[in-house]
Amino acid sequence: MMNNENTMTITLLCENQVGHKGARVCRGEWGFSALLESKDHKILFDTGHSDLYWKNAEALKLDLQSVDIVVFSHYHWDHTDGIVHHHFLNKKSLLIHPDLQEKLSERTKKTVLDDFNIIPSRKTYKITEDIIFLGEIPRKMSFEKGTYKDDPMKDDTALAIKTSRGVVVLTGCSHSGICNICEYAKEVTHSPLHSVIGGFHLMSDDRETVKQTISYFKKEAPQSLYPMHCVDFPVLAAFHKEFGVIKAATGDQICF
Repeated sequence: MMNNENTMTITLLCENQVGHKGARVCRGEWGFSALLESKDHKILFDTGHSDLYWKNAEALKLDLQSVDIVVFSHYHWDHTDGIVHHHFLNKKSLLIHPDLQEKLSERTKKTVLDDFNIIPSRKTYKITEDIIFLGEIPRKMSFEKGTYKDDPMKDDTALAIKTSRGVVVLTGCSHSGICNICEYAKEVTHSPLHSVIGGFHLMSDDRETVKQTISYFKKEAPQSLYPMHCVDFPVLAAFHKEFGVIKAATGDQICF
């Protein structure tokens, strides 16, 4: 539900943990899903891997039937397999990078093909004037691999939301590199970085990448950072030490 003083709300429908706001009614599991509500548009961003995102939305009294479009950040099971548990009464559009469809599990692929109008886009795609699907992310940061294991992860993308104070980035897992994503979001929107929300895919055993990423955010100085999901505890602790980050989780709402 929207706060009238805000123009945008992001509600976490699925994350590894449950936040204080959702503690009595929500459950958490490994995965990610978020509902983005602007003044005139609702976007379901990722669906976790089970029906939990839908159940949590119901518990929070959020109406997913009124979603305008579904967006996948990348193909991994913990961000897409939950789509098979949807209860949409009307056929929704599904916005994806074109490489994603063939990489889905067979069950998820069948649901996607049967139940959704697929919009494939390798380039940026304007969902609204202020909400942009970034498509394929240029890999420019030398310290970020921009891959996952042996997969180049060209399908890994994010949303860029233009606000009066700068761009808000909503990302799923950032396999393409969280700094690469932020740089492209700035370029596409011609805006400074205001906030970054989602999985940053940073683990403490990759010390140099963590160090360089923290340096990047110190330089960019966004107003807020919300690393979660695929970020381990030592890295979260480092972000708390450097930026005062308080981790958000299932049931939490972030308002702008």
